[in-house]
Amino acid sequence: MPDTAPANPFGHSITSDDIVETLAFFDDWEDRYKYIIDLGRELPDMPDELHTDDRKIRGCQSQVWIDTRLEQNRLQLSVDSDAFIVKGLLGVVLAAYNNKTPEDIRAFDIDSYFEQLDLLRHLSPTRGNGLRAMVARIRQIAGQ
Repeated sequence: MPDTAPANPFGHSITSDDIVETLAFFDDWEDRYKYIIDLGRELPDMPDELHTDDRKIRGCQSQVWIDTRLEQNRLQLSVDSDAFIVKGLLGVVLAAYNNKTPEDIRAFDIDSYFEQLDLLRHLSPTRGNGLRAMVARIRQIAGQ
C-alpha cells in the first residue's frame, strides 16, 4: 500500500460505527455539525492536480472531487471539497466506504447508516442531493 493510504484514517481507524456512536453522544445538531466539520479537517489533503473535471461530482452545491484507486482489491478514496461541511460529510461517507472491497461497498446499507445518523433530515435539500451524488459515484466505481 502506498505511503498515502495510512494517512487517511477513514475506513481504517475511523469507521461508520465510530461515527454513529460519536454522533449519538451529542444532544443537539449544532454540536453534531461541529463534529462533522471536524471530521472534514481529518481528511488528508488532495493534491491540486487531482482537482480535474473527470473527478468532479455533479449534483453537489459545492465543488467536490473524488479520486479512487484499487489496491489489494480495496477501494482507496481521496476526496476534497471547497466547503467545510461538505468535507465533513465526505468523511462520514469515507468512514463507510474507504478501504473496503467493491463487494463490501455495494452491500453496505448506506440509507440505514444515514438514517441511524438522522443526517438527511438535517441537511438542506441541495446538500442531501449532493450527498446522494457522492454516494452514487462511489457505488458506480465499485460496480465497475
